[in-house]
Amino acid sequence: MPYAVTFKASALKQLEKLSRPLARRLFTRASALGDHPRAPGHVKLAGAANLYRVRVGDYRIVYAIDDNAKVIDVRIVAHRRDVYRGL
Repeated sequence: MPYAVTFKASALKQLEKLSRPLARRLFTRASALGDHPRAPGHVKLAGAANLYRVRVGDYRIVYAIDDNAKVIDVRIVAHRRDVYRGL
């Protein structure tokens, strides 16, 4: 059974600020996490209980997995130089 993918409001705002082709590519990759939340290329973030990241070019998608509710919550979509600030 696939997971539902939800986006935090701030993550959607971050996507809106990007160029359309890049935002579309990131949105497609984030949506694909519903089918494969732990697909090859994902990395568990050290120091965070349930946060993972996936790389899309120079951008990172940081998300949380709730296995009980079958939900992927996309928290941050940002350039690699900015993504880990404030975690």
